[in-house]
Amino acid sequence: METNREFIEQRMRDLQSSIIAELELADGDGKFSSDYWSHSEQGGGLTRVLRNARVIEKGGVNFSAVSGKLSPKAARSLEMETETFFATGVSIVMHPSNPHVPIIHMNVRYFEGDDGMYWFGGGIDLTPHYVVEEDAIDFHKKLKAVCDQYESGFYSEFKKWADDYFFITHRNETRGIGGIFFDRLSHKNRSLSKNELAEFVFSVGHSFAPIYVGLMNKYATKAFSANEKKWQLIRRGRYAEFNLAIDRGTRFGLETGGRTESILMSLPAEAHWEYNYSPEKNSLEERTLSFLKKGINWVDYSVNEDR
Repeated sequence: METNREFIEQRMRDLQSSIIAELELADGDGKFSSDYWSHSEQGGGLTRVLRNARVIEKGGVNFSAVSGKLSPKAARSLEMETETFFATGVSIVMHPSNPHVPIIHMNVRYFEGDDGMYWFGGGIDLTPHYVVEEDAIDFHKKLKAVCDQYESGFYSEFKKWADDYFFITHRNETRGIGGIFFDRLSHKNRSLSKNELAEFVFSVGHSFAPIYVGLMNKYATKAFSANEKKWQLIRRGRYAEFNLAIDRGTRFGLETGGRTESILMSLPAEAHWEYNYSPEKNSLEERTLSFLKKGINWVDYSVNEDR
């Protein structure tokens, strides 16, 4: 039987529950709050938020399943002619307290129109406040392993897509070290069936918790200075700039009557903007900026290679 919207919606719900359980166990202190909400037309979602916990200062694991009519503006932005839509997905952003624990984002989604068209989208990317090359290599190798289970070319294609998408144009820098990003996958433009594409998307979703729990465990208790905390808040500001000025998911949610609090859950609790800030020469902060560019081949990267 072909994967249908009800089956995909339930798997999204299950994915949210499993990720929350793993994050709560890893944090060891905080518990996610639950906030059910209704869409302006039909459906709704469950926003789960973690605040001021042992590791996570603010994080959310959101589920939604909504349907309704697309506004002409939203339809144009999606380059679609369909009048009604169904969309379901899980979206995650984690902002840790410790500057040595990176920010992480993951999103998996399914969209269906009234004319039988459908597509899957999503991705996962990492935004370290301080880039550690070994962690970047490990992160990308794990994503490549997930992609390679389904299509040998997925990783290289989706890695480039992430580099291009998670780029802060007005700053001329990437948001972080990238990851993978994909959109509008269907059997019409891929060699995989709808069922196979669904399995790929959920494999990406289930890769999130093991990856991030490992980073939480590695850095949550590492000592940090006031200067490192200041740098974290500045980098959070760049993260907020991307989400508010560039991210298509934010625009789509707001333009289709989504719940504003859930859409803007991705923003950090605190962030700084310092006028014309420039890190000290030869500092770890300057070194991190040198990695915020497109096209770094992390899978084959040598830690000692010149940038």
